[in-house]
Amino acid sequence: MERKALGKGIGALIPEKVQGSKSEIIYVQTGQIRPNPFQPREDFDPGTIEELARSIKEKGVIQPLLVRNKGDYYELIAGERRLRACNSLGLNDIPIIVKDVDDKDSLEYALIENIQRESLNPIEEAHAYQHLIDKFQVTQEKISEGLGKARATIANTLRLLKLPHEIQEEMKKGRISFAHGRVLLEVEDANRQRRLTQEVIAKGLSVRELENLIKASRPKGIRCRSIHLQREPYIAALEEELQTTLSTKVRISKMKKRGHIFIEFYSQEDLERIANVIRGGKR
Repeated sequence: MERKALGKGIGALIPEKVQGSKSEIIYVQTGQIRPNPFQPREDFDPGTIEELARSIKEKGVIQPLLVRNKGDYYELIAGERRLRACNSLGLNDIPIIVKDVDDKDSLEYALIENIQRESLNPIEEAHAYQHLIDKFQVTQEKISEGLGKARATIANTLRLLKLPHEIQEEMKKGRISFAHGRVLLEVEDANRQRRLTQEVIAKGLSVRELENLIKASRPKGIRCRSIHLQREPYIAALEEELQTTLSTKVRISKMKKRGHIFIEFYSQEDLERIANVIRGGKR
């Protein structure tokens, strides 16, 4: 089965014959749809659901939900926020598109939609990747191809699961960023990772300040060797954070005081999506 790149948008999840044919869209009662057991998002923002509900009340459900047939009910593939918003409004009939997919694709599609429509936090994303690997034996390379992300970003997102549980929880709450977590992974001692995390939160340290704090405590020989053997951790972390934020491949080329940021896009629609994110709009 051909893997769709993340940059191709939610339309990539719908077969061409469906996109061009309204007869394939049917209406069912919300009670006939059950949540996706492979939903990667662990927390749903009530404020976002309420905002979406207001939009649906005014304009209706513009984008049909994607589901698969499970006999006497339908199982959601993508669109849980829309389903929750419809339930909050007490709507009876909602539009769906029925798609024949297996468990692996159901998870992948849910992952794609969540990344594009509203960012998963880094830990939710890491758990989703790990689930693909553990349950379906999908390689990091395949995940990279399917989601249009650099393989290094997939690998480094997965590495966040090596951080202590308390730090993962702080990342889920948004009190420290993906880039902070990436830099903390350079510290081997878990207790020191915890102390540094609390210092970041208490003092509002930036990623660069955290990196400098870690560098200052290293023996000189180790600091000198690390400078020559790898890219600046801050640049690598920033690059990965931008890739997560923009949901596409990003490369930072840095010289002494200047450089370039290269952002990939895969279609006119994807270019407009990325531009909208940069402007501060929704995905």
